[in-house]
Amino acid sequence: MSRHKISVFFEMTEKNGHKLLFDGECPFCRSIVERWRGTLERCGFEIVPLQTEWVRTRLDLPEKELLSEMRVLTPDDRVISGAAALVHVWGKIWWAWPLWLLALVPGVKWMLGRAYRWVAERRMCLSGACSLHTHPTPKRGLGIIGWLPLLTLPAVVVALQSEFPEELMWVFMWVLAFAIFMSCKWLTWVRAWSEGGMGGIGRTLGYLFLWPGMDAKPFMVEGEPASKPTSREWLEAGFKLLLGVVIMWGLVPIASKAGPISAGWCGMIGLVFMLHFGLFHLLALAWRSCGVAAEPIMRAPAASTSLSAFWSERWNRGFNQLAHDLIFRTTFRRIGVVWSMLLVFLASGLIHDLVISVPAGALFGLPTAYFLLQGFGVLIERSHFGRRVGLNHGAAGWLFMFVFTVGPAYWLFHKPFINKVMNPFLKSIGAL
Repeated sequence: MSRHKISVFFEMTEKNGHKLLFDGECPFCRSIVERWRGTLERCGFEIVPLQTEWVRTRLDLPEKELLSEMRVLTPDDRVISGAAALVHVWGKIWWAWPLWLLALVPGVKWMLGRAYRWVAERRMCLSGACSLHTHPTPKRGLGIIGWLPLLTLPAVVVALQSEFPEELMWVFMWVLAFAIFMSCKWLTWVRAWSEGGMGGIGRTLGYLFLWPGMDAKPFMVEGEPASKPTSREWLEAGFKLLLGVVIMWGLVPIASKAGPISAGWCGMIGLVFMLHFGLFHLLALAWRSCGVAAEPIMRAPAASTSLSAFWSERWNRGFNQLAHDLIFRTTFRRIGVVWSMLLVFLASGLIHDLVISVPAGALFGLPTAYFLLQGFGVLIERSHFGRRVGLNHGAAGWLFMFVFTVGPAYWLFHKPFINKVMNPFLKSIGAL
């Protein structure tokens, strides 16, 4: 068969719905795509930027992960990423078959993957437009300094648990939570400082002690400029803080008449509104007024139309950022996206077990089971069945999110925690 006939054959048979998804904001990526656009389109590939709305919805990934590598969406709805996507493209172009066959040799895919990651991480610099998203590796020798508090402080606090009277287990809980929180803050600051990006002493102290988020970039010297908050934003944040106060000292005493469990749950809701929705939002607005682009850690979680969006984009974005940077980004290329995602949920569950079950002294493992259930819920949502019935958007997505997060919430905040930790705390602040 002649070269022309082979080309015509593939033009007729390979236009089968393949979609090549690339970072449309990367000059280096655009230049490569434009150079080979004609060949790719003749071989049946529709070229679509990853930033396209339907692509974001279909892949349902956090922004950084979405743009981390090219992808191919096949006619049977499979998603192939990174170097594997490149090999798949070679297999659809007749004159690239030697490369495709070479990739089948043992060890070649591993080397190709390493080379692909090296280029992908530096693609902005290759086009002369380096950015904060290149995630340089921290300097050697600073790793242990960053991790040391997280490896030691929580363990020291747990070792001193017996020094706390039973009626003060709520104090132990707050001390343990603060030790974990500050250890994580220190780790993120050391990583940012080792990359040469942290600002002056004011921004450093502000990030460490006056900001609940775990993303140091807004506090860096080269952080993006912040927009000034509007009066409406101030009023919204103040209203949520006030609502939390009303729930805490107004509704908790009423709920206590129905029993201690009702009072404890009501108190937790009030605490979340006071801190996460109210005070932390006010802190974000204050930092924006000072020129730091700090975003609220809560982004209307009740409006989530998918379980993925709830956990990755809307609920407690401070921890989400930390888990994404320290766990997901460092493992997904080795063990795959699914296992890395489950590892993030496992880590979240273990931390909540530490802060909830250890002070309560009972029902160890239930918070971890709760978060693992959330991970499996995300897998169901992203499955072919889940997408077909609309579990990742719209009313069905919202209902699925609500059932999965609220239904098993008792596993997370179980009865011993309510009785031994939460209610004594509410009594100590005069809410019960």
